[in-house]
This record gives sequence, structure tokens and C-alpha cells, in this order.
Amino acid sequence: MIIDKFYKRRYVIGGLAVLVVTIFVIRLFILQIIDQSTKSQADSNALVKQTIHPARGLIYDRNGQLLVFNQPIYEIQVILHEMGQDFDTLAFCQSINISRSTFDERMSQIKDRKRNPGFSKFSQQTFLGQMSKEQVASLQQSLYRFSGVYISKRTLRDYTYDAACHVLGSIGEVNQKDLERDTYFSIGDYSGRDGIEKTYEQQLRGEKGVEILMRDSRGRLQGAYLEGTMDQRSIAGQDLTLTLDIKLQLLAEKLLQGKVGSVVAIEPATGEILALASSPNWNPKQLVGRERSEHYSQLLNDSTKPLLNRATQALYPPGSTFKTVQALVCLQEQGIKLTTEYPCFGPISNAGQPIKCTHNHGTPNNLTTALEQSCNPYFWCAFRDMLQRDGYGKDNEDFKLRYDLWRKDVLSFGLGARFEDTDVSEQAVGYIPDRAFYDRMFGPKGWKAITIRSLSIGQGEILVTPLQLANQAAAIANKGYYITPHLNKSETAVHKHVTAIDSSYFDIVHEGMHAVMINGTGRWYNIDSLGMCGKTGTAQNPHGDDHAIFMGFAPMNNPKIAVAVVVENAGYGATWAAPIASLMMEQACNDTIKRKYILDRIANATINPNVQRR
Repeated sequence: MIIDKFYKRRYVIGGLAVLVVTIFVIRLFILQIIDQSTKSQADSNALVKQTIHPARGLIYDRNGQLLVFNQPIYEIQVILHEMGQDFDTLAFCQSINISRSTFDERMSQIKDRKRNPGFSKFSQQTFLGQMSKEQVASLQQSLYRFSGVYISKRTLRDYTYDAACHVLGSIGEVNQKDLERDTYFSIGDYSGRDGIEKTYEQQLRGEKGVEILMRDSRGRLQGAYLEGTMDQRSIAGQDLTLTLDIKLQLLAEKLLQGKVGSVVAIEPATGEILALASSPNWNPKQLVGRERSEHYSQLLNDSTKPLLNRATQALYPPGSTFKTVQALVCLQEQGIKLTTEYPCFGPISNAGQPIKCTHNHGTPNNLTTALEQSCNPYFWCAFRDMLQRDGYGKDNEDFKLRYDLWRKDVLSFGLGARFEDTDVSEQAVGYIPDRAFYDRMFGPKGWKAITIRSLSIGQGEILVTPLQLANQAAAIANKGYYITPHLNKSETAVHKHVTAIDSSYFDIVHEGMHAVMINGTGRWYNIDSLGMCGKTGTAQNPHGDDHAIFMGFAPMNNPKIAVAVVVENAGYGATWAAPIASLMMEQACNDTIKRKYILDRIANATINPNVQRR
């Protein structure tokens, strides 16, 4: 047995040695595997990784007409680690025509890890983007003087037509939320900000690539690393074909010149949006390039609100166009029959009718003539008799149950609600009041049919968008169903919605809408051979002159187009909205416009002098 007071110390010494080795191994593991900063620094001394941005997908109309394409632009990229202390900032700023304060501000943004989570001084960062070849020409000549500065090529959106700005949307620089939401983006990247560009951002943008270049000992680029075998090719974005017919779109925008309003056209059988125009608008090229911010600010401050897509975001009472739905609901809920007649005393006041007619016509009226002549008393009486069919009951409960049925039927046409299963992103909801609304307004026992009589003719609290109104026309054209309006021609899922109305009731409404165009308020703009069906409307506007509205479809059999038109502060629907819709029907059905005199009169008319003609 060995007795040595130092003998046991060998365990301590051995343990310390193992500990030291373990610490070194862990540290090496951290440096080489976990902490990539030293690797990035070492790599940056020999290699340069350049991001290859993909070309964005092209956008076509339904007939293959190119709408949106790409033009080459340039970006200035910097690697801060390479710029060094002797970087000539003043000369650099002069070469690209910016101030020193702009340079400092941009550098600060690049270094801000909250704004730029992917920041590394060893990797390329976007300093300035969306520059033309002429703008970078001066820098290209003196690029050798500025270490760490590179010029990369990208693409910028361009447009074949000065049209469809609200539909197509625009491209803008990503913000902080984009960077946090999607790891695809880096500071200085661009993405769709609205419209189709935003809705289909992931399909249109493609996939980035990487090109690795090698340096020599003096930092000069020597070409591809490993002959490009480590490079990753970019993948161009997917092309997109829209449901729009650019001819119809251009026509709609031409007819809206000098006016505030919108036109929406839908193919009833498919739900494909053929045209979606809002006025005032802008040239889509205005929101492209480095002038985007300036132009956007001008549009934002314009009193006519051109950035508002009135086709999908503006809300209006539907006026007399709602009488078509009112007729169908009253038939469905057996408030009236196909043969029901009501008297009308014209515009005479105090004639025993709480809603008087707007003009003189024959009496009594059946449903067909009531639609043809837009008879207010008829639809008030039908609405009243439908709601009061079972009486009022205790605490108005029977009456309220009838109102609930009425509201359910109206909602089934897609009115008063967003289309959730669509690629139309910017939508207002609209409003069809529920019983709770009137309970709050008048008290649970304080409202009856007479209280809410304005609803019978599409006034009062009802609000719809022009897109919903065009969809209403499509549902009536299809005799009881609609396909959700959409913009992507390649959409394969069929989103069919069946209304609450029995299909047998639609024929008489078709006859009434056809009579509107033959003998009624739309007769001046009818084309007999097209079998036009329509309904004019004049919506009361508490903020000024009434709005002119029209809703209809053509042909009567196998309809090709359903259309809604709203012209703000224009008065009667028959005067302005009806001719616009009629011309849209003619173009859609005949692929040409023969009535040039109507086209020229409407297109050259200015209703709102504040709307700049383009």
C-alpha cells in the first residue's frame, strides 16, 4: 500500500486537464458551428455573396393581352466591412447626387437591427434601389474608387395600358412588419402593397438566387467561386392571367372620365370579373420607381380620394335597383303572388300612401309593370304585406320573425357582407340592418313596417358596394345562384352560392327588367337584339345631389355580362348610369360599339369638375 499525501492530487490535476480540454472543445464548437460571425468574416475576405433577385411574374388579361411586365433597374449595394475608414463619402454622394444627410440616414437604417433583422456588416445591404441606368452611370465610371460598393440589377414594374390601377395594385419597399412576418424579405426588398400584386405576392415574386464571387489577396473580384458550382439560380415568379377584359376595362374608365363613380362587370356563369373601374384613378406608372412616395402623397391628399376603390369600398343605398330583390323576397315569403296588384296615385301627396311615386303611370300595377315603371307604392305595399302576413303577435315577435326571414333572404344575394372566398382584397362590408339595430333605435316595441318603410325601395339603412350590386345582377341573371366574383382566371375552385329564392320566381323579374329597357326608364339606351334587362335607380344622398345607379345583365337568355354602375351626384340613374351600362353590354356582347354618338357624349361629359381628366 502506497502512502503518499500527494498521491490523491493526481485526480485533481487530471480533472483540471480534462476541464481545460473540454472548455477548448466547447469554445471551438461555438466558434466553428454555432457562432457564424468568424466564419462570415473569413468568408468575406475571400468570397462575395450577391443576391440574385428573380423577375416578377407577368400579368395578362383574359385574352392574353400583356398588362404588367418588367423593366431592368439597378440597386446600389454596400458591404460595410469593406468600406473602411478612408471611404470617400463626399465623392460617393456626389456621384449618385444625394446629400450627406441622406447618406447618414440610410446607413443608420441599414444598421438598425429592429428595422433590418438580417443585418451583417459582412453581407450586402441595399443602400439605394429602383435606379435607372442613367442614374447609376456616373457611379459605374468611378466604382473602383469606392471599396464595398456594388451595383446589382433588378426589375421594375411597367404597364402596357394606363388602366386598372386599383385592380393591379402597386409595388413598394417592405416595411418593418413585412420583415418580421416573412423571412423571405430583407431590408430594401419590394413587395405588393395592394391589389393583385399584394394578393398574389408569393406566386408573383419567385425565389431568390445567390451568386458567389471570389476575391484575390487585394480584395479584387476574380470571378465565380468554384466555377459557379455553388451558385443558386433565381426562379422567376409565376405569370398570372386575370379575368379582366382590357377592352371592357378601358371602355369603363373612358366613360367615367370627369365623373366620380364606378363600373363593375361580371360574367354570370363563372363569377369572373370582366371590368372593375373606379374614378377618379391614376396612371399605374405613377407609383413606380423612386418617385412613388411623392406621387402617393399627392394621391393621398387629393380631395377626390383617387386611392379609394369605389367599386369595392364605397357604400351606397341601392335605391330602386333593390326593387328586383324586394320582389323576389316578397314572392318567396308569400307576401305577394305573381298576380298581385296595388294602386298608385303618382306623385300626389296625401293620397293615403306613405311613400308616393316619383311619376305618373297607369294603375293598378302588377309586378311586371311595377318594375317597368319603378312604382314606389307597389313595393311598399308588398313589403308591408309580407312583414305583416302573420300579424304582429305578442311584443311584435311575429312581425320580427318575418323581418328576420326578409333579412336572411336579402343576405343570400351577397348583399351587406364581404365576399370571404374571393381574391378581391379591399372590400367594404355594406349593411342590411338586423332587428337588434331597430330595437336600439326605436325600442323593442317601437317599430313596425311603417317605421322602416324606406327599406322597401332600397333606401334607409341599406348600404351596398357596386361589386355587391353587380353580383346581385349576376344572381338574378342565373335565376337564383352566383359564383363568388374573382379576378384570377386560373381559379379552379367553384364557389357557388344559392340564394334563398325558389328559381321559379325569377322569370317574372326577368320580364320586368326587360320591360324597363323596352318601355321603362332604360328605353333610350336599349338594343333590341341584345335582350337587355336592367333596373335604374336614384339613390338619395344626404351629403349632396342624388347618385345615379343602374344594375342589369344581357342577353336575357344565356347572359354574358352582369353590370352595375354608380355615378355620384349625377341625379337620375336613367340619365347617366343607364347609358354607361348599356355601352358596356354592347361591347361585351358584340365586341364593338356602334352607337358612337352615345359613347362620345358620355365620355366627354364632366359631372364633377374636380376630377382631372386623363
